[in-house]
Amino acid sequence: MMKTVLLPLADGFEDIEAVSIIDVLRRGGVQVVTASLGQESLVRSAHGVRMEADALLPDVIDDEYDAIVLPGGGEGTENLLACKPLAVRLQRQKAEGRFVCAICAAPTVLEAAQVLEDEDVTCYPSCSSKMGRRVQDVPVVADGQVITGQGPGSAILFALVVLMHLADERTAHGVANGMLAELG
Repeated sequence: MMKTVLLPLADGFEDIEAVSIIDVLRRGGVQVVTASLGQESLVRSAHGVRMEADALLPDVIDDEYDAIVLPGGGEGTENLLACKPLAVRLQRQKAEGRFVCAICAAPTVLEAAQVLEDEDVTCYPSCSSKMGRRVQDVPVVADGQVITGQGPGSAILFALVVLMHLADERTAHGVANGMLAELG
Protein backbone atom coordinates (compact mmCIF):
# COMPACT_ATOMS: atom_id res chain seq x y z
CA MET A 1 0.00 0.00 0.00
CA MET A 2 1.35 3.43 -0.97
CA LYS A 3 2.51 5.62 1.90
CA THR A 4 0.92 9.05 2.19
CA VAL A 5 2.23 12.37 3.45
CA LEU A 6 0.47 15.63 4.20
CA LEU A 7 2.66 18.67 3.51
CA PRO A 8 0.96 21.90 4.63
CA LEU A 9 2.01 25.01 2.69
CA ALA A 10 1.66 28.42 4.29
CA ASP A 11 2.59 31.75 2.72
CA GLY A 12 6.29 32.28 3.37
CA PHE A 13 7.30 28.59 3.24
CA GLU A 14 10.97 27.90 2.54
CA ASP A 15 11.24 27.08 -1.17
CA ILE A 16 14.08 24.56 -1.11
CA GLU A 17 12.66 22.66 1.84
CA ALA A 18 9.15 22.22 0.43
CA VAL A 19 10.25 21.33 -3.09
CA SER A 20 13.02 18.98 -1.92
CA ILE A 21 10.64 17.09 0.37
CA ILE A 22 7.94 16.79 -2.30
CA ASP A 23 10.43 15.73 -4.97
CA VAL A 24 12.36 13.16 -2.92
CA LEU A 25 9.26 11.54 -1.45
CA ARG A 26 7.48 11.32 -4.81
CA ARG A 27 10.61 9.84 -6.40
CA GLY A 28 10.42 7.20 -3.66
CA GLY A 29 6.81 6.31 -4.47
CA VAL A 30 5.17 8.24 -1.63
CA GLN A 31 1.91 10.05 -2.30
CA VAL A 32 2.44 13.65 -1.13
CA VAL A 33 -0.62 15.84 -0.66
CA THR A 34 0.28 19.53 -0.53
CA ALA A 35 -2.34 21.59 1.27
CA SER A 36 -2.69 25.35 1.33
CA LEU A 37 -3.46 26.98 4.67
CA GLY A 38 -5.01 29.92 2.82
CA GLN A 39 -8.31 30.42 1.04
CA GLU A 40 -6.82 29.62 -2.37
CA SER A 41 -4.55 26.91 -3.71
CA LEU A 42 -1.76 29.30 -4.78
CA VAL A 43 0.78 29.78 -2.01
CA ARG A 44 3.69 32.25 -2.01
CA SER A 45 7.10 31.02 -0.91
CA ALA A 46 9.64 32.96 1.15
CA HIS A 47 11.34 34.01 -2.08
CA GLY A 48 8.24 34.91 -4.07
CA VAL A 49 7.74 31.66 -5.95
CA ARG A 50 4.05 30.83 -6.34
CA MET A 51 3.23 27.16 -5.89
CA GLU A 52 -0.15 25.60 -6.43
CA ALA A 53 -1.14 23.22 -3.65
CA ASP A 54 -3.08 20.05 -4.37
CA ALA A 55 -5.86 21.01 -1.96
CA LEU A 56 -6.96 23.38 0.76
CA LEU A 57 -6.06 22.20 4.25
CA PRO A 58 -9.63 22.00 5.61
CA ASP A 59 -10.54 19.61 2.77
CA VAL A 60 -7.79 17.08 3.56
CA ILE A 61 -6.80 17.60 7.20
CA ASP A 62 -8.94 14.73 8.50
CA ASP A 63 -7.58 12.16 6.03
CA GLU A 64 -5.14 9.52 7.28
CA TYR A 65 -1.43 10.05 6.60
CA ASP A 66 1.65 8.04 7.41
CA ALA A 67 3.47 11.32 8.05
CA ILE A 68 2.84 15.03 8.30
CA VAL A 69 5.89 16.97 7.12
CA LEU A 70 6.31 20.69 7.77
CA PRO A 71 8.66 22.85 5.71
CA GLY A 72 10.14 25.85 7.48
CA GLY A 73 10.72 29.46 6.56
CA GLY A 74 10.26 32.32 9.03
CA GLU A 75 6.93 33.67 7.81
CA GLY A 76 5.75 30.21 6.78
CA THR A 77 6.41 28.86 10.26
CA GLU A 78 4.58 31.78 11.86
CA ASN A 79 1.58 30.97 9.66
CA LEU A 80 1.79 27.28 10.58
CA LEU A 81 1.94 28.24 14.27
CA ALA A 82 -1.23 30.32 13.89
CA CYS A 83 -3.19 27.39 12.42
CA LYS A 84 -5.00 25.79 15.37
CA PRO A 85 -6.53 22.94 13.30
CA LEU A 86 -3.00 21.94 12.27
CA ALA A 87 -1.87 21.80 15.91
CA VAL A 88 -4.83 19.54 16.75
CA ARG A 89 -4.09 17.33 13.72
CA LEU A 90 -0.41 17.04 14.71
CA GLN A 91 -1.49 15.92 18.21
CA ARG A 92 -3.75 13.25 16.72
CA GLN A 93 -1.01 12.13 14.31
CA LYS A 94 1.47 11.64 17.15
CA ALA A 95 -1.10 9.96 19.41
CA GLU A 96 -1.78 7.45 16.62
CA GLY A 97 1.91 6.57 16.48
CA ARG A 98 2.44 8.13 13.06
CA PHE A 99 5.30 10.34 11.94
CA VAL A 100 5.47 14.09 12.60
CA CYS A 101 8.36 15.73 10.77
CA ALA A 102 9.59 19.31 10.51
CA ILE A 103 12.61 21.19 9.23
CA CYS A 104 14.27 24.58 9.84
CA ALA A 105 12.01 26.79 11.99
CA ALA A 106 9.05 24.37 11.75
CA PRO A 107 10.10 22.13 14.69
CA THR A 108 8.85 25.05 16.81
CA VAL A 109 5.39 24.15 15.50
CA LEU A 110 5.80 20.63 16.91
CA GLU A 111 6.92 22.13 20.22
CA ALA A 112 4.00 24.61 20.35
CA ALA A 113 1.52 21.84 19.49
CA GLN A 114 2.91 19.87 22.45
CA VAL A 115 3.61 16.75 20.39
CA LEU A 116 7.23 16.48 21.49
CA GLU A 117 7.94 14.44 24.57
CA ASP A 118 11.54 13.48 25.29
CA GLU A 119 12.64 13.01 21.67
CA ASP A 120 15.93 14.42 20.46
CA VAL A 121 15.41 17.15 17.85
CA THR A 122 17.24 19.67 15.70
CA CYS A 123 16.12 22.95 14.14
CA TYR A 124 17.46 26.12 12.59
CA PRO A 125 20.03 27.42 15.09
CA SER A 126 18.32 30.77 15.76
CA CYS A 127 15.09 28.92 16.66
CA SER A 128 16.61 26.65 19.30
CA SER A 129 15.72 29.05 22.14
CA LYS A 130 12.02 28.57 21.24
CA MET A 131 12.20 24.81 21.63
CA GLY A 132 12.13 24.52 25.41
CA ARG A 133 14.57 21.61 25.22
CA ARG A 134 18.12 20.77 24.23
CA VAL A 135 18.54 20.86 20.46
CA GLN A 136 21.10 18.75 18.59
CA ASP A 137 23.50 20.68 16.34
CA VAL A 138 23.32 18.18 13.46
CA PRO A 139 21.58 18.26 10.05
CA VAL A 140 18.88 15.63 10.76
CA VAL A 141 17.59 13.83 13.84
CA ALA A 142 15.21 10.85 13.72
CA ASP A 143 13.92 9.77 17.13
CA GLY A 144 10.91 7.50 17.31
CA GLN A 145 8.05 9.03 15.33
CA VAL A 146 9.70 12.48 15.17
CA ILE A 147 12.07 13.49 12.38
CA THR A 148 13.56 17.00 12.36
CA GLY A 149 15.97 18.84 10.09
CA GLN A 150 18.18 21.86 10.56
CA GLY A 151 17.60 24.01 7.48
CA PRO A 152 17.65 24.51 3.72
CA GLY A 153 21.11 22.99 3.30
CA SER A 154 19.94 19.73 4.87
CA ALA A 155 16.60 19.55 3.02
CA ILE A 156 17.50 16.67 0.69
CA LEU A 157 19.07 14.63 3.49
CA PHE A 158 16.03 15.33 5.69
CA ALA A 159 13.67 14.19 2.91
CA LEU A 160 15.75 11.05 2.32
CA VAL A 161 15.63 10.18 6.04
CA VAL A 162 11.84 10.67 6.03
CA LEU A 163 11.65 8.42 2.94
CA MET A 164 13.83 5.78 4.63
CA HIS A 165 11.40 5.66 7.57
CA LEU A 166 8.29 5.58 5.38
CA ALA A 167 9.59 3.08 2.83
CA ASP A 168 12.89 1.36 3.53
CA GLU A 169 16.63 1.85 3.34
CA ARG A 170 16.89 0.36 -0.14
CA THR A 171 14.33 2.78 -1.57
CA ALA A 172 15.96 5.77 0.11
CA HIS A 173 19.43 4.77 -1.10
CA GLY A 174 18.07 4.20 -4.61
CA VAL A 175 16.58 7.71 -4.70
CA ALA A 176 19.77 9.16 -3.20
CA ASN A 177 21.93 7.43 -5.81
CA GLY A 178 19.69 8.60 -8.64
CA MET A 179 19.98 12.18 -7.36
CA LEU A 180 23.75 11.91 -6.74
CA ALA A 181 23.02 12.72 -3.08
CA GLU A 182 24.56 11.33 0.10
CA LEU A 183 22.32 9.47 2.55
CA GLY A 184 25.14 8.37 4.79
